[in-house]
Amino acid sequence: MAVDRFLTFIRVFLVTMIVVGVLAFIWQQIDADNVFARWRNPNARGLTGDQFKGLLISGLSQGSMYGLIALGYSMVYGVLGFINFAHGEVFMVGAMTGFIASDKFQANGMWEENFVLCLALIVLMAIFFSTFTAVVMERVAYRPLRNSPRLIPLITSIGVSFFVQNLVLGLFGPSSKSYPRLPEWLAKQRSILTFEIAGTRLMVLVVAAVSMAVLWYVVERTKTGRAMRAVAEDKEIASLMGIDVNRTIVTTFAVGGPMAGVGGILWGLMFRSVTHMTGFLPGVKGVHLRRGGRHRQHGWCHGWRHLVGFG
Repeated sequence: MAVDRFLTFIRVFLVTMIVVGVLAFIWQQIDADNVFARWRNPNARGLTGDQFKGLLISGLSQGSMYGLIALGYSMVYGVLGFINFAHGEVFMVGAMTGFIASDKFQANGMWEENFVLCLALIVLMAIFFSTFTAVVMERVAYRPLRNSPRLIPLITSIGVSFFVQNLVLGLFGPSSKSYPRLPEWLAKQRSILTFEIAGTRLMVLVVAAVSMAVLWYVVERTKTGRAMRAVAEDKEIASLMGIDVNRTIVTTFAVGGPMAGVGGILWGLMFRSVTHMTGFLPGVKGVHLRRGGRHRQHGWCHGWRHLVGFG
């Protein structure tokens, strides 16, 4: 009991110190004349309120995309117990699919004439190819290693990541691919409460929120979600209860794929540039979800809160 109380005290103390540090940093950025800022740097110059709001919106929008890619990491870890490092390439496949489709639409003049229809089509195509990539990874690379020590599929996932990167490199070359320019009505600044936010970032926030809500409903309220949670808890008992474990694992990959594909499309639309390495850094940041709770299907959500600050 004494040890538990001591550990609880340590956790509370550390959390308190982190919160105080974050609040002090925010205070310093907004008001350079406060005591903390002058103590740290007599010549400190804080951000203006508008600059700080801009950084906050930027962090939220990028954190949302990292949250989408983190879904796949969290779900696969919960069910199979290893980090699928190749999931970042599923994100990249979605982004690259969006570029190829949008480039064709622009060449045909459809991008400007009917942007909403084009956007819906490239999202559907990105979802299809991202899901296909994720399922093929599971069937070809991971299923034969299902009963192997966890280190083996982990190393395999790194190899799969390199393979997909180099496959895309060979097909499309190393140069950066640029998405077409977005319509003015979407890209222009909008005033929401006291925030000035670009339409592109607003779209990212809305789409990410809707995608996460849909996934939460699937995992928490559907028969498929209950099967996924049962397999994550204990595969053997789930099998004895009549759950098709193989099918459930494939479904887990198939659910994470569309989220990564949508994230890739949002990345391409916001930054307008994709390469064969596009999924690497977002994938590395997606692994940060482990701080949110590796054994919970919704652990990605807690990891996303941390990622917002690093967006």
